[in-house]
Amino acid sequence: MLCFYQNTALSKAYTVTAETNRDMPEGVQGDIRAVAARVLRLEAEALGKLADQLDQHFDAAVETLADIKGKLVVSGMGKSGHIARKIAATLASTGTPAHYVHPGEASHGDLGMIGPDDAVLALSNSGETPELNDLVAYAKFRRIPLLAMVGKAPSTLASAADVALVLPAMAEACPIGRAPTTSTTMMLGLGDALAVAMMERRGFSADQYGVLHPGGLLGREFIKVDGLMHKGDELPICGVATPMSAAILIMTEKRFGCVGVIDGGGALIGIVTDGDLSRHMDDDLMAKVVGDVMTPGPKTIRPDALAAEALGFMNDNKITCLFVADDALPLGILHVHDILRAGIA
Repeated sequence: MLCFYQNTALSKAYTVTAETNRDMPEGVQGDIRAVAARVLRLEAEALGKLADQLDQHFDAAVETLADIKGKLVVSGMGKSGHIARKIAATLASTGTPAHYVHPGEASHGDLGMIGPDDAVLALSNSGETPELNDLVAYAKFRRIPLLAMVGKAPSTLASAADVALVLPAMAEACPIGRAPTTSTTMMLGLGDALAVAMMERRGFSADQYGVLHPGGLLGREFIKVDGLMHKGDELPICGVATPMSAAILIMTEKRFGCVGVIDGGGALIGIVTDGDLSRHMDDDLMAKVVGDVMTPGPKTIRPDALAAEALGFMNDNKITCLFVADDALPLGILHVHDILRAGIA
């Protein structure tokens, strides 16, 4: 179910009344939701038809993008230009180097941004956008692969392209049939399809995606344990034969509320926590060694695990500290506060 959350104060200001209804065209009053639903259904139908007609031309477009050694230059004018910008951004963020060039600026020097190892993707619903002519001519003259996303074929752009992706003939969703609505939705969807197909084609991984998205909420989702863990001198570690008096000093100095226990080969075999101290407090604790008090088989996590995964693991096991280990060798320690400070919750 699609839910809309309203600000109460604003909703009063925008309540449709008889007064405001007088400004609406006849036949539209009280029918706004029906209009919106019609637009969405029409555009959804268009996307369905687009999916059904994908053919060898789409395959050829993907292979062309996979074969180029440079980048993809995406261009378009007007609303197609706005869609072109988004397609370029999506491709670039998912492993296919791409950027947008405005066709007008291309005619005034920005053609120099297009190299011999690049390809061009031009968007035009009519296929007759004159502002694209110089860009198309340059690509043909330089033998640069030219892909087109067009709403009409035959058309000048479709005929010039090495690969033409032709949209199905669908009415625009606007009441006058002129404003780019259905056509731009199809272009946007086809651009997303190209980007995702290229991700599959290249085997683009979540780790690679994280490298390209270091900022914001997405970036935080890809932070790894080894980027947050404490290591080296910060690591609370002692041997199995260490007196408990010394172990407690280590716990106090390192301030993690625990100490890891290693064997002669350096493998992590146990942990002493505040809880272990409490359980052995009446048993002449200071006369014991760590091996008498420790809890064997401590929980660990891999250094290449996501910090969000570590947080979930801590929550599931009701612990606040987690040793980071590789083949039982302790590499670091992670506190829940380290993860929360990184903005991961």
